[in-house]
Amino acid sequence: MVTNDITIASPPGTTRTRGRARGRLILLGPAFVAAVAYVDPGNFATNSTAGARYGYLLVWVVVAANLAAMLVQTLTAKLGLATGHSLPELCRQHLPRTVNRVMWVQAELVAMATDLAEVIGGAVALRLLLGIPLLPGGLIVGAAAFAVLALRARGFRAFEIAIAVLLGVIVLAFAVNLLTAQPDVSAAAGGLLPRMQSTDSMVLAAGILGATVMPHVIYVHSALTPNRIPATSESARRTIAKGIRVDVLIALGAAGVVNLAMLLIAATTFHGTAIPGTDTLEGVHAGLAGTLGAGAALGFAVALLLSGLASTSVGTYAGEVIMQGFLRRRIPLAVRRLVTLLPALAVLAVGVNPTRALVLSQVVLSFGIPFALIPVVAFTRRRDLMGSLVNRPATTAAALVITALVVALNAFLLWQLVT
Repeated sequence: MVTNDITIASPPGTTRTRGRARGRLILLGPAFVAAVAYVDPGNFATNSTAGARYGYLLVWVVVAANLAAMLVQTLTAKLGLATGHSLPELCRQHLPRTVNRVMWVQAELVAMATDLAEVIGGAVALRLLLGIPLLPGGLIVGAAAFAVLALRARGFRAFEIAIAVLLGVIVLAFAVNLLTAQPDVSAAAGGLLPRMQSTDSMVLAAGILGATVMPHVIYVHSALTPNRIPATSESARRTIAKGIRVDVLIALGAAGVVNLAMLLIAATTFHGTAIPGTDTLEGVHAGLAGTLGAGAALGFAVALLLSGLASTSVGTYAGEVIMQGFLRRRIPLAVRRLVTLLPALAVLAVGVNPTRALVLSQVVLSFGIPFALIPVVAFTRRRDLMGSLVNRPATTAAALVITALVVALNAFLLWQLVT
């Protein structure tokens, strides 16, 4: 069917007339899947710790990180739209075979590390909510992800809407907690001024900025836009590109609000107090219960559970995109789910501290950032690949600065953790 000059692919038997508003809404969705990576359990721990230790000092870091994420995800989605291929597929087509295999191995490790963080976060949430031990909780989260992934059999919209709903509930939970906490608005505004207090605050800033661009979600977002809404003309391509920017603005804006709320709530309730354990998920939950009440603690735990469930679903999908793109191979979803789930279950079984495991998973993810970011910038600046959607020089320059900054900050974070 056609809405304006955009051809919209619909499942058989569901074609019907769509108005202008419906036609624009169909452009939304992929960025909401990507946005889940920016509110995963690792973000819960990092932002809460930053607020508890340094108050409103690192507000500017959260804002800057979110703006960088918007640019990166816009380029990633545009890459898929312009070329009709995902990033892993383009790497297979344009890079030497040996390099492509190395890219595949590191991407698989990234997918496993991603699932490690998400499953552990969900398991911690189930223990906070229902008292379920971590290992059974991890199994429950892993199994529940199948239900979300199964929606893809009904079309891309069902999967995207499910993820968007989960993201919406997370936003709502933190919005309520933020209103309950009543942060100091003037002090929060003062946190927009870039500054640091110590080496430890720099480490936290590196953690926030460096973990912003999750490599697995770059692969996923580039796979969600090719041929999703086939364009019948050059003007249609430009219209879809505008829709991508709106999609990213809304979805990543919502994720940014959640991350900012995490920091502001912790800064308001924990900074300058003697409340123990605010650098762990369990400690934050207990601290919220003691300061803002049981409702706030419940909202935090529910949001953490939904974050883990949505994130692990996207992580499993990322594994599928990675193997299909780099190797042109597919394996059954159940096998893929088991492969990415086993490391998380092993960590839970041996009794590793959950928050420590989350931090270590972010270290693994940081190794994968250059492998995802650099090809995106390189491909989107090539007119032979992008056509009229090629980057403007200023866009490429901004993307290069962000890439260099994220890579440098991750290197700094790794050095700090090692030494």
